[in-house]
Order: sequence, then structure tokens, then C-alpha cells
Amino acid sequence: MISFRAPHDVVLVDYEERLPAAGEVLVRTLYSGISAGTELTAYRGTNPYVTKHWDNERRLFVEGTPTFSYPLDAWGYEQVGAVAAVGEGTTTRRRGDIVWGIWGHRSSAIVADDHVAQHLLPEGVPPMCGVFARIGAVALNAVLDADIHVGEVVAVFGQGVPGLIASQLARLNGGTVVAVDRIPRRLELARAVGATTVIDAGTTSAASAVKDVTGGRGADVVIELTGSAGALHEAIRSAAYASRVVVAGFSQDGANALRLGEEFHLNRIELVSSQISHVAPRFSHRWSPERLERTVIELCAEGRLELEALVTHVLPANRAADAFRLLDERPEEAVQVVLDFT
Repeated sequence: MISFRAPHDVVLVDYEERLPAAGEVLVRTLYSGISAGTELTAYRGTNPYVTKHWDNERRLFVEGTPTFSYPLDAWGYEQVGAVAAVGEGTTTRRRGDIVWGIWGHRSSAIVADDHVAQHLLPEGVPPMCGVFARIGAVALNAVLDADIHVGEVVAVFGQGVPGLIASQLARLNGGTVVAVDRIPRRLELARAVGATTVIDAGTTSAASAVKDVTGGRGADVVIELTGSAGALHEAIRSAAYASRVVVAGFSQDGANALRLGEEFHLNRIELVSSQISHVAPRFSHRWSPERLERTVIELCAEGRLELEALVTHVLPANRAADAFRLLDERPEEAVQVVLDFT
């Protein structure tokens, strides 16, 4: 099991594994993907849950004992594994069934049989694709919030894993995708998976470039997946008058670069917060986070969503410290980093 003993201190620790009881299944982890957003906040010590107390009843961060404290064991939400044992009376599962889910960076997990039944990887889909179910759901949730219409220009800021998936989903929705990032490798991937235009925000003004490719109008909708307040400000500047910016990035920096008295105010821009724990109320009677995940896997199975191409590094689990250091210190080299538990 992977444990953060303290910020920037990653170790592999033992834990006691038990056999599954009735109605349970033991899953052995094959692959575990690292989220370069949420997990890095825990790795760096910037996650608000480790510095503040979350008052769930009032839905407020308040001063007091942090909700989580180090060591943080088995963080992570991009797992895929194989059924290794089933509990007594459990007859619907077979050893070797491939299942995706969230059980953290650990070599095995006990999972409820009825939960496994809803998370079986379709036959013929490579197991590696299973690590993208939840992070893909983050992207799909943002695309639902974006409310994209056929023929609209969609600017996607941030071409990490969720951004590359969101760009593909926006295109499937009928949007013309403009992909924005500062890392050339990610822009190459964005073009390869269907972006019509790519913009290197490290060499040019992204807002000016988006305005140029839209004849001065701006993007009909913008999806921000960078987690940077500066990028969010540029995303707002890129949007057409009275249009929408969906904010799905998990920002950790201050907001000095966010100038709300400028384009946001003058252009009547709507900001929409998108977060995977919930689906927007107007969709919640039909959609759930579980349906989002299944949809991502189904689109992959149908060949309409490219996921395996986003994997740039596969490291054995005992090199987890190297994997997190790579994402933290050299993000330009990596997109999806996966830990191999086989």
C-alpha cells in the first residue's frame, strides 16, 4: 500500500489482507493510475483537507483539527484489478473477472459483490483503460455542465488527462475543439485525439488566439481543467460575450491573477463550478457519478474514446516515490502515470 508519511515523503507499507466474507469479493490490483491534480495536492501538502476542518453539515472549511492528517494511506481513485477470491455464497463472480473502481494505491481490496457487478470491464477492453473510469467521469461531468451544442467552439484549457478526455467528449458532442496548454507534448496528443486547433499558452496569448480563430467572437463555451487561477483568467478572456466558463480544475494557488473587474465583469461571463462528487441538479434525476464512469468505459469499448494513448509512464508500485516526483517536478514529461501492481 502506498502511504504519504508527510508532504513529499512516499513509502510502500504492508497491511493485513483478509479473505472475503459472504457477499464480498477480493480484488487483486493490476494497475493504479495517479491523479496529477488531487493526489499531488496531498503529496505537496496543499490539499485543504489536510490544513483545515471540513464541516460537512454546513459545507464550510473552518479552523480546527484538519479533516485528514498524515500519514495518508492508499489515496488514489483510478484502480483496476482482477477478482482473486469470492466470499461464501457469492456465485455471480468468477475468478479473473476484471473490475474497475476506487480502492486506492494498494495491492488488493475487499469489494462488495453487488458493487463489482456494476463495474465489470467489458470483454475485449484492455485492463489499462479501467484506470480512466473516474478521471474520465470528471471530464464528462464538466462537459455536461458545459452544455455544448452542435457547431459551437469549445476551448479546453489544460490538456492533462481530464482535459484530453474532455476535448474528445466535446468533439463527440458536436463541438469544434480548441485545445490550450503550455506543454507541447500534450498539445500534440490533443491534436491526435481530435482537437481542431491547438494553442501554446506558453508562447502566445491564449485569449487573443481563441478570438482570432473565432473571427473575434470568442469561444461559445470554455472548460478550465488546469487548476491555475491565471489560466482561469485567460479562459474567461477567451469566452464570447454572455457565455459560460466551466471551472473544473482543483486550484491550489491564490487568485491574484484573476481580475474579476475586467472581462468577467464587462462581458457578463457565467462561471460554473464542476466537481465530481455531484452532478448538476438539472441532470441528477438521470445522471450519477456511477453513470458517468460507466459511460466513459462504454465509449472506450465502442472505440469512440481514446484512453490508452494518454498513458506515458508505467512504473512498478515499489517506485511510487519516483512516480510522484516525476509528476511534481517534471510535468512536461508525463501525462497519465500508472503504478503496476502485477
